[in-house]
Amino acid sequence: MEAIVAISDLQVPYHDKRAVANVAAFIKAFKPSKVVSVGDEMDFQTISRWAQGTPLEYERSISKNRDETVAVLESLRVEHVIRSNHTDRLYNTVMMRAPGLLGLPELGLENFLRFPDLGITYHKKPYELAPGWRLFHGDEGNISQNSGTTALNLAKRTGVSVVCGHTHRMGLSHHTEAVAGIPTRTLWGMEVGNLMDAKQAGYLKAGINNWQQGFGILWVDGKSVTPQIIPIHRDGTFTVSGKTWGK
Repeated sequence: MEAIVAISDLQVPYHDKRAVANVAAFIKAFKPSKVVSVGDEMDFQTISRWAQGTPLEYERSISKNRDETVAVLESLRVEHVIRSNHTDRLYNTVMMRAPGLLGLPELGLENFLRFPDLGITYHKKPYELAPGWRLFHGDEGNISQNSGTTALNLAKRTGVSVVCGHTHRMGLSHHTEAVAGIPTRTLWGMEVGNLMDAKQAGYLKAGINNWQQGFGILWVDGKSVTPQIIPIHRDGTFTVSGKTWGK
């Protein structure tokens, strides 16, 4: 049986270092068949539209943030990355403010985050990560406040089960179709939470959110796929297959 680990939104430098270190230790020991990331690996906060006209825009921390993102991705042994709204900020900023620099290899996301050196494949379109399952970021459709529903709505639109991030929530939801009492198809939507330190998310009004830390696992047995969400507790620990990690 194969096991595919889906890493949730990191948004370095706003990641939870303790939780990320525990997930990295788990992956090193567990040796999954594949590790994928749902996007938003780096926040790119200094070039966001929210930074314009504020001291953040002049912080000059992007190089340090990039190097930390590369180190985190290497520690998590990520092999596949999907496009996302935060990592799109690099292209969007160049396109809107300095279009003459478009086409420079150094400013392409793959090279900027050193994906070739890390052995990471970057997917600009949804990635088929298991039979009947695709990886999305989660911003491709309408966002629901109900955990798992954003992914399930994408699944219904595309006709395949979906793993996504973006909502920062954890949830599993499914939709089954049947004829004469016999199931013909079940679509799953899995949202894998986040690996952020919410205390650093200054854009949250009064610090209020309904986010959950965690990641996901797809257990693949031939064409049969079983989704599992792994919640991370406030102390950074989590349990997989009866073993608790991070103590």
